Amino acid sequence: MSNTASVSTVSTPIQHQPQPALTARQAERAARQAEKARQRRVAKDEAAERKRAAKAGFANVANPRRSTLLTLVCGIFAVYCLFPFVYLAINATKTQSDFTSTFGLGFGHTFALWDNIRTVFTYDGGIFGRWLLNTLLYVIAGAGGATLLAIMGGYALAKFRFPGRKAVFAVIIGAISVPGIALAVPQFLLFAQLNLTNTPWAMIIPSLISPFGLYLMWIFSEQAVPTELLEAARVDGASELRTFFQVSLPLLSPGIVTTSLFTIVATWNNYFLPLIMLKDSNWYPLTIGLNQWKDQASTAGGQAIQNLVITGSLITIIPLVIAFLCLQKYWQSGLAAGAVKE
Repeated sequence: MSNTASVSTVSTPIQHQPQPALTARQAERAARQAEKARQRRVAKDEAAERKRAAKAGFANVANPRRSTLLTLVCGIFAVYCLFPFVYLAINATKTQSDFTSTFGLGFGHTFALWDNIRTVFTYDGGIFGRWLLNTLLYVIAGAGGATLLAIMGGYALAKFRFPGRKAVFAVIIGAISVPGIALAVPQFLLFAQLNLTNTPWAMIIPSLISPFGLYLMWIFSEQAVPTELLEAARVDGASELRTFFQVSLPLLSPGIVTTSLFTIVATWNNYFLPLIMLKDSNWYPLTIGLNQWKDQASTAGGQAIQNLVITGSLITIIPLVIAFLCLQKYWQSGLAAGAVKE
């Protein structure tokens, strides 16, 4: 009997050969293709969104439908707002004779802007510079103090609970409802009894109170400063004063800037209060001083200096324009705070 050799076959697993690594050029090409594919998907999604938004109108605030009528209205409003500034800029370059003999929106025969500016600061013994310093004094002391009081009062009303809080809220709302011009005569009588008329205090003290600024900081403090953050600071042993300056104050910066802009503009443009409070021209702000120059031509033997009035008005608004441009982002974020409920 022959021995048969049995051959046993052992199956060995198939080993996959490692794929060669992509070269840098291939990886870059793959990345570009993936980016192009992503951009095509985004473009397709945006087209679908625009199509849906065109049907929904202004329902989608992130991608609203373009409106020709709305654009036209906004353009007209922009022209209306910029027209006085353009008028001042053009007429500030004219001499007095060109101002009275040429078209209001046309340039004169002589470019006299630098001469007008120099004359504004030297006319009548340089009184314009005194008026400018007076206005800065009223703004720094009055508007700065009003902002500080509004910050502290609004923060306290927002983050502390005490008896009479609702009554204070009612008083603030009532104070906002009363126009400032209605309080001018009672304020004059009060300051006359205190012998403070015709002094800088007659301008500074009334400017320290800003009901709208207090209300604005109250609402902003309620939204911008989390109560949990204050409780954590108190648990760590921080005093209320330290918590306010180191924790809360940085969070309130948009509201502070917004309140400051409102109080600065209100004090800078204040006309009726200094008109009844001040009689000495050395304490006039710019608003009253320029109006005095304007009325000078109507007095007996007075000299018409409309070119200086226009140039002085242009100089007067430049600090406000610079302030708004520099603080615009803080101002916008301050106005939008609290508009959306989280």
